Amino acid sequence: MELLMKISAWAGAILPLFNIPLIIRIIKRKSADDISLVWLFGVWICILLMSPAALVSKEPAFCFFGWMNLIFFTGVVVVTVKYHHKFKR
Repeated sequence: MELLMKISAWAGAILPLFNIPLIIRIIKRKSADDISLVWLFGVWICILLMSPAALVSKEPAFCFFGWMNLIFFTGVVVVTVKYHHKFKR
């Protein structure tokens, strides 16, 4: 069981890292128009509302995931808003 807990903690920390290719792709294309703003802000608001529980959790997997997801998805939000042309009109 201890091995499974360690694996889940690592997975919780690694999963949000998959936001990095999305951030890089948006920056390279200089466009985030293919990303729905409703989806973006819906997911981000849910992450923000979930974060307090994740950040105080005794479960390492949930805690790591909470911190990492908060940091990296906030990065997605910042880059998407910067490169989304609907905000620049």
